[in-house]
Amino acid sequence: MNALAAGGAGFLLAVLWFDLMFDVQVRRTREGTLSASILDSIATYYRRVTTDASPMGRLVSLMMLLTTTAIATQIVEGGRLVWLQWCSLALALSAFALVGARTFRFAARLGSAVDDSEVLTRLARVVYRDHLYCLCAMTVVFTLQVLQSFVE
Repeated sequence: MNALAAGGAGFLLAVLWFDLMFDVQVRRTREGTLSASILDSIATYYRRVTTDASPMGRLVSLMMLLTTTAIATQIVEGGRLVWLQWCSLALALSAFALVGARTFRFAARLGSAVDDSEVLTRLARVVYRDHLYCLCAMTVVFTLQVLQSFVE
């Protein structure tokens, strides 16, 4: 189960890396509204990954489910490092809940580009922060899963 959990976390880290390649553009302008070219770049990317690439986006949801299931299976099976498994589960679920509750919806709305530039800027900044949190959470999950495979 460690390999499946680590593999799922690794896959999700790769997805986050691609998202962040576009998200980091919000750092160019820390205050005020982002430029039209930056908003267009980010919106085009999110339109592609949230709408145009359907049903491929379901693969991300599937990997979230598989990663959660693998970690939960580790907990049920027991072992010496129960704290590690619970930490992995808590971090994974917190990231997945954030994505489900807000990030995906905001990214899809950003991709639709129907709002004015102030709203799009706010959405882009929230998505960026959410992705940074998810990147940190999934990095820790991946690391814990790899460490566990060496210890057990």
